[in-house]
Amino acid sequence: MYNLTAKDLQYKWEALSYGKAQTILRFTRESAADVKAQIQREIQAKNASSVSKSTATGFVRGKLANSTKFVGVTAKGLTGPLKAAAQPPKALFGGMAYVPVKPEQDFDGTIASSSRVTFVGQKEARQNRASQDRYMYETLGERSETLDTQLDGFGELILKHYRDIGQLGHPGVFSEESCVVVGRIVLDAEASGSGIKLNDQSLILEASRAHGDGLRVPLQLAQDLKIRGGYKGLGGVGLFPGAVVALKGRNGGGGYFIASEILAIPPMPASPAPPSNVAASFNMCIACGPFTPDANLDYKPWRTLVSNLKASKPAVVLILGPFVDATHTHIQDGMVDETPSDIFKRQFIAPLCDFLSQSPTSTVLLVPSVNDIISDHAVFPQCELDDEFRGDARIRLLPNPARFSLNGISFAVCSVDVLYHLRKEEYFRRGEEVDSIVCEPGAANDPMSNLGRYVLQQRSFYPIFPVSLDVAHEVNLDVSHSAELRIAENPDDPGPDVMVLPSRLKHFSKVVDNSVVINPSYLTKGTYATLSYSGQGTELPKDRISANIARLS
Repeated sequence: MYNLTAKDLQYKWEALSYGKAQTILRFTRESAADVKAQIQREIQAKNASSVSKSTATGFVRGKLANSTKFVGVTAKGLTGPLKAAAQPPKALFGGMAYVPVKPEQDFDGTIASSSRVTFVGQKEARQNRASQDRYMYETLGERSETLDTQLDGFGELILKHYRDIGQLGHPGVFSEESCVVVGRIVLDAEASGSGIKLNDQSLILEASRAHGDGLRVPLQLAQDLKIRGGYKGLGGVGLFPGAVVALKGRNGGGGYFIASEILAIPPMPASPAPPSNVAASFNMCIACGPFTPDANLDYKPWRTLVSNLKASKPAVVLILGPFVDATHTHIQDGMVDETPSDIFKRQFIAPLCDFLSQSPTSTVLLVPSVNDIISDHAVFPQCELDDEFRGDARIRLLPNPARFSLNGISFAVCSVDVLYHLRKEEYFRRGEEVDSIVCEPGAANDPMSNLGRYVLQQRSFYPIFPVSLDVAHEVNLDVSHSAELRIAENPDDPGPDVMVLPSRLKHFSKVVDNSVVINPSYLTKGTYATLSYSGQGTELPKDRISANIARLS
């Protein structure tokens, strides 16, 4: 049609349908006539226009309203050469006759919608991930290279932050002089026995191949241990399997490394203060599953929340799974009369679409859980839900974990209960504080806040490795894709303004370092979180964000 490629035809139809109905409709046989008429009008306008060639190009390939890239082609309803041109490659989409149009979210620009907020999301190529993900088929080389890269990155961060330490040492080499080493804490299971947490007698330091030949060296912490560069008032440092640490000490030839100092991992810097703009203000609701008690699949807590949403009409609704929990007794026992997909569409998509019809400028964000039976990717990190569950253009499907921004305020979100896992594995070692950082007024330093601080300092949504066997089924950690667990692209990048970490631990909302950390707990416990951001002001984002824990009424 007028020498258009299948992609160009797709973009033409999406622009036309979105302009008429504020949503992207399915391309049918009748749609071809509408697109043809639109193209003819564009050609006539172009011929009649006297503008230059540079300004006459009004359609940008790959973008819709300067915001959205699209992958996939809607070919249903076409016939002849047009259908053949629009049909996606069978090798990529499994020979499906119809592939729904899906926005490809990235950091290149905002995503067009009628929303009150500007949403910028992570780039997620689900089709490409499918060919790369081989959970439990990863080689030892792939795993070790991923873990080594993490250690080397932290080594550069330590050298950059502590400028007086010279170069990093080798923990396994005998030395009379002290040196600084960077490594990963490992539990000596043979010495401590199964089911034993970290303690002074079960510590092992694992070095990278670049700075320690990949050796594991027994670690001893001195009785007069000093904690350098940590927050004042904490009184010590938390250790757990997988924690990356910087230690000052020496290997005296006894087969172990004696650490006299622990150099605290530097905190993530604060993001710059956004400009004052009253129009950038927004409010938000955050809820996490399970959404129905284990005794039934009535989803009563969820229905109550939807009623609250219709009354308050927040600009953004962030919902974290599990939506249809694979561990629910009714699901496990087969006490259901419909498929999990139908349950999700009936219990979630239909009510959300009803909410959006009453609050048309709102946006809904969905983050899955590894326990979601409707997800075809039950490992962590996890792809977003399949596009068949979208239901509305204002419902955005995000991966787990997810990083995104709303009106310039950055969010980091994860549905895995990392706080509880850290609490289980944490070994808090006290020491004398040296060159401490003074906490800013209002910053929390209680044990619950420290769990969120570990996540921020380790720059990872899940810093524990290996995962404890008794909670491994809650994570299904895919080590070879650990790069997708990074909270920031680089270790010295600013931290998120808001970090959402739902947990079975007691709900809270606290300012930790430079971030607002929220644990809304589970909706079945009757709690969720509300957040409001004031665009007016010159303070840092954490000072312009108000987050509270609300109870279902």
